[in-house]
Amino acid sequence: MLKIGLTGGIGSGKTTIAQIFEVLGIPVYYADTAAKDLMNRDPELRNRIISAFGPEVYKEGSVDRAYLGELVFGDPEKLARLNAIVHPATLLDAAGWMQNQKTPYVIKEAALIYEAGLEKFLDYIICVTAPESLRLERVMNRDRVPAEKVLQRMQQQMDEKEKVSRCDFVIINDGKQALLPQVLAIHETLMEKAKTGL
Repeated sequence: MLKIGLTGGIGSGKTTIAQIFEVLGIPVYYADTAAKDLMNRDPELRNRIISAFGPEVYKEGSVDRAYLGELVFGDPEKLARLNAIVHPATLLDAAGWMQNQKTPYVIKEAALIYEAGLEKFLDYIICVTAPESLRLERVMNRDRVPAEKVLQRMQQQMDEKEKVSRCDFVIINDGKQALLPQVLAIHETLMEKAKTGL
């Protein structure tokens, strides 16, 4: 079974692409969703986050994402500390999930594949790309946040051109090019690679 990474900058449309793969019968591990879930239900992880950032990070038993975001997105050191706590737990969880799948390939959807050094655990990586202005607009509308907040988050991620150059497959999600033919072409290639063991 091939392990495929699906990445792209914030607002590129990774989730939309992941959902198309799911319609094709490919299981998708959503790293961000899994991380949030683990932060709430894993007692060891919760204790490590509280000891690093204080009890205010949890409100009514759940992680206060707005508060935590404010805390880490403007501070590279704090963001690195949070990632160092959360990434290993997510990595273990993803590995366990992948072992239970029975398809020719599976997808791990994660914004920070290269930033977290996850590429070494994956066979191929797909990048979803979109113009920065469109990404900015999408996130502002989705999260109801001002442009500065989105730009701050974008700065925490690898440069888009750099990310695209490192990936094995690229999907352009600019609102002009049809997504389905791009996804189908990659799906067929991956099915063939899984069959031949490449």
